[in-house]
Amino acid sequence: MDYQIGQVVEVTAGDVAHGGWCVARPVDGPVVFVRHALPGERVLARITEVTTRLARAEAVQILAASPDRVTPPCRHAVPGACGGCDWQHAALPAQRLLKAAVIRQQLRRMAGLDREITVEALPGDEAGDEPGGKHGDEPCDEPGLGWRTRVQFAVREDGVAGLRAHRSHRVIDVGQCLIAHRAITDLELTSQRWPGETSVEALVGTGSGERAVIVSPGRSAGTSAEHLAADAVLRRARPQDHRLTPVRGRGYLSRHAVGRDWRVSAGAFWQVHPAAADVLADAVLAGLEARPGDVALDLYCGAGLFAGVLAPLVGPSGTVIGVEADDAAVRDARHNLREYSWARVHKGDVKAVLRRGGLPPARLAVADPPRSGLAREVVDYLGTAGNGISRLAYVSCDPATLARDIGLLTGRGWTLGGLRAFDAFPMTHHVECVAILSAAGLSIG
Repeated sequence: MDYQIGQVVEVTAGDVAHGGWCVARPVDGPVVFVRHALPGERVLARITEVTTRLARAEAVQILAASPDRVTPPCRHAVPGACGGCDWQHAALPAQRLLKAAVIRQQLRRMAGLDREITVEALPGDEAGDEPGGKHGDEPCDEPGLGWRTRVQFAVREDGVAGLRAHRSHRVIDVGQCLIAHRAITDLELTSQRWPGETSVEALVGTGSGERAVIVSPGRSAGTSAEHLAADAVLRRARPQDHRLTPVRGRGYLSRHAVGRDWRVSAGAFWQVHPAAADVLADAVLAGLEARPGDVALDLYCGAGLFAGVLAPLVGPSGTVIGVEADDAAVRDARHNLREYSWARVHKGDVKAVLRRGGLPPARLAVADPPRSGLAREVVDYLGTAGNGISRLAYVSCDPATLARDIGLLTGRGWTLGGLRAFDAFPMTHHVECVAILSAAGLSIG
């Protein structure tokens, strides 16, 4: 049977797949990847895309529902609407089971490893948490909502700021985004028009409550944003330009994590869940077990979070070296590490810095790469015995590239010890993992 776009078919959803899908395997047709379904459900699904090997679809009617199904809190989390949330139709505990299944699936497929996985809730999203509870002085909504401290709204031709439909450039007028942090919602960016702009982005500093708005221009003159109640307003010269020019206020926010404040530029990376920086830093430290005198590398160090928590542990007799490509993040990291004379930051792409040499042998390393995972040169470096690295903490937001890289490292003699997974992105298919690996001959407690 050949599917046609727009056709409605009856299927039974099977296992979850990476990306927020369930896989249906009809006897008379190709595999169908279905959104808005849950494993075991019988649904009517509208075909949205057809390739030579598979079809994609949206569940438009539930004929036999899973006991894990709930009514999505957002009216836009339905077929044909906003693509930002993948699992609002599943209860939070069920969402975490789905994410755990994806991680297990990817480890088995990409690394040949069978591992039981538990996806842990972050503070503020656990069962029994009260709406309006706090983490680091940050207000929370009900569990799973109100957590996202950075949101970018696309702007359509009529000036409406909204979110894109799934696998589409179409902009949906969502009004209030329920997973956005309340401090972002209070800016009311979606209730005003942004003619001449391509996007408007808002972020709030965890702990400090400072807010910034970043406006990216379109083809025309654009809109003044100076009236906004944000602490800072910044503008990009061009839509894809990483450089930001302050229109009002300063170019960075203060964020509080692991008992101290961090300077983080508005355009630099920082975890978007208010509790994530604390939880991930604790997981990295527990896995690496740094000692005084250790040499540690922080690859893809961003604003220096992991380097900053390792530095006091290795002490003046040790060394911490961060490597980061983004100009603003390098400035932030150097500022955040300024009290530790034994910590320094190299500017440059990680693989380029490794290629030109100059890094000392190190016992410990932490890597928090982009979604694409480790560059092959980085895997080769970690797998070279002469570099001395015997313990690695790998922080990843993508189970597929994490599993791929774990497979490459175990193929070079490394051993996967602990692997913790955290629900740092409730309602979406995304999940954050911390894998602890050791070089051959070193056991992990």
